[in-house]
Amino acid sequence: MSAPVLMYTTAVCPYCIRAKQLLAARGVAAIEEVRVDLDPARRDEMMQRTGRRTVPQIYIGETHVGGCDELVALDRAGGLQPLLAASA
Repeated sequence: MSAPVLMYTTAVCPYCIRAKQLLAARGVAAIEEVRVDLDPARRDEMMQRTGRRTVPQIYIGETHVGGCDELVALDRAGGLQPLLAASA
């Protein structure tokens, strides 16, 4: 079992797709997806929580990982799997 993953996304975002593929490859079975293109209030929420306007914005448990580039960097540094396991 892996930690809960929340991802703020939009419909046509190649970085969102790449992030979801990486998480799936690391054993994440379910991602709570928040479509900010469908709900402007949720975009405001994302910006309040993260201080960022771009998607994806990824949370693993209570940890804000950042966007796709930060997720990939975390994985390459060996930090993604422990974070997924620790927050489970």
